[in-house]
Amino acid sequence: MPSPDPPSEKTKAPRALIIGVCVFLAAITWMVFGQTLGHEFINYDDYAYVVDNAEVTKGLTLHGVAWAFTHSVSYNWHPLTTITHMLDCQLYGLKAGGHHCTNVVLHMLAVVLLFLVLREMTGGPSRTGNIWRSAFVAALFAIHPLHVESVAWVAERKDVLSGVFFMLTLAAYVRYVRRPSLTSYLLVVLVFALGLMSKPMLVTLPFVLLLLDYWPLNRGQRSEVRGQLLAASGQQLVLEKIPLLVLSAASCMATVVAQGRSVSSIESLPLLPRLFNALLSCLIYIYQMFWPSRLALFYPYPSGPLSVWLPASAIAVLSVITAGAFTLRKERPYFITGWLWYLGMLVPVIGIIQVGSQARGDRYTYLPHIGLYLLVTWAIADLSVSWRNRREILTIGAATTIIVLTWCAWVQTSYWKNSELLWSHTLAVTSGNATAHRDLGNVLLKKGQLDDAIFHFQASLKIRPDVSRGRYDRDNARAHHNLGYALEQKGRANEAIFHYRKAVELWPDYADGEYSLGMALFRQGHINEAIACWQRSLEIAPRSPVTLNSLAWVLSTCSDAQIRNGSRAIQLAQQADQLDGGKNPVFARTLAAAYAESGRFNDAIEAAQRALELAVVKGDSALASKLRMDIDLYRMNFPHR
Repeated sequence: MPSPDPPSEKTKAPRALIIGVCVFLAAITWMVFGQTLGHEFINYDDYAYVVDNAEVTKGLTLHGVAWAFTHSVSYNWHPLTTITHMLDCQLYGLKAGGHHCTNVVLHMLAVVLLFLVLREMTGGPSRTGNIWRSAFVAALFAIHPLHVESVAWVAERKDVLSGVFFMLTLAAYVRYVRRPSLTSYLLVVLVFALGLMSKPMLVTLPFVLLLLDYWPLNRGQRSEVRGQLLAASGQQLVLEKIPLLVLSAASCMATVVAQGRSVSSIESLPLLPRLFNALLSCLIYIYQMFWPSRLALFYPYPSGPLSVWLPASAIAVLSVITAGAFTLRKERPYFITGWLWYLGMLVPVIGIIQVGSQARGDRYTYLPHIGLYLLVTWAIADLSVSWRNRREILTIGAATTIIVLTWCAWVQTSYWKNSELLWSHTLAVTSGNATAHRDLGNVLLKKGQLDDAIFHFQASLKIRPDVSRGRYDRDNARAHHNLGYALEQKGRANEAIFHYRKAVELWPDYADGEYSLGMALFRQGHINEAIACWQRSLEIAPRSPVTLNSLAWVLSTCSDAQIRNGSRAIQLAQQADQLDGGKNPVFARTLAAAYAESGRFNDAIEAAQRALELAVVKGDSALASKLRMDIDLYRMNFPHR
């Protein structure tokens, strides 16, 4: 909490004190987030970023590094973040605890760096100065419950990694200000570029540096620091940010290209509702900073008629605070720096350009809230100057705040143990949440709890039945697909087919939807329709082994001679077998059937025997029994029909 010592105090800051604060910050970070080492991956982006990402799971390779720079992941281009996921897979495989550990370590580094940088900016290395204020700001950053999402979520590695580079950019910039040189400036540019390649949200960092020039670096004033006479014109301060702004512009262009297909703002959400939501979100984030309750992974976008008085009130409140910050800019310069830091860093994620259907996200406050922490901490320090027993009051207040926030953050982190617990909590603290129902349904479907899964899928589709083009289609398409699968498992085939058809209607390029629809139609005896579905699926995803195998099996074994096509079946079956590395007995059995249909019985026997060996190794006695009968059939030169 703010120190009662005046900033001008000349006493040396003991090295042991600095080390002690760093150890304390590291300790409270691990106290809250150490539990994540026992957590699982979450079924919301973790699989797309890591578990089901074939390039990432291969580990760290030269090819993988090149791939990270030339491809986006879930419509995001952040190659450095992707490379760290590859490194985690190299070190830990798919053990979730290792991936969580990396997140905690990165967050801890960001916390400690924030403390050291703030202390350097506000007090200087040779003064005790504002060490306690800096320590308190860093502690808030370490354990605020709003930051749980950024640390406990493997897919949000981009937050904590960019946070480290954000702090390093600030540190490099302070070094450049203290001792200007081309080398020190190039270091700022380099670290900033690395930050942008971790998460493009850092595009407004040059603006933050301009704020820091005003306070606490005071670059427009003449002051002596380490023997250097510092004074800079406003024009000079802006000009030196131009290379950084060029990098920001390049990052924005890369982001637009990567997210072009997922941006749903123009197509599904008019400008006015987005502006209203952005204004309200600015105030909600402030409220949540002081009262972090009912936090959720996903906040659904507001529905229903617009209420004008809410955004009008938001405009009024934000205007008053902004006006107050400008009014106090000379007497209390930290107001303008902290407030504009907060607003400026929110700009890229406030929802003017809407990506996805969330109204806001806790993760978006990770770096912006530092500005508010600065503002509040320094304000309290100044307001308390005349208090009696000031030191005791501030110490008790700081300790109480840290203890309460640590407990709240620990509880919030515990909800991230697994997907079922997380989505159940999300449904408990939000309403009308189609996404939470859908993804909880996915969890229950995998656990075989079909009735519960069906309930949540139906609830999801009831909340959001009408969709427009964009990502909304894909969300609902997946919900229809998974509901169809659950219904099919319950023996309700006709209902399942209806939902499969709805899925591919909403998302014409949905390869899994076409495949599942084909399988359902095949089981109902609609062979030609099934084949058409699988062919469409292969047009979308030509390297899908299961689709290739299913089509090859029908072309090899169908009782209708007009459908059978041995040569085509061999081509498809060989491709499926090769894509799987020749280790799937089902695919090898299909290849054998395709050879037999073409009259190549010796090849059929060889493929069937290989399939039999694989089935025996896997302990699949039922399949092994079928393969023995297949082999007897092929030895008599009979195809499998």
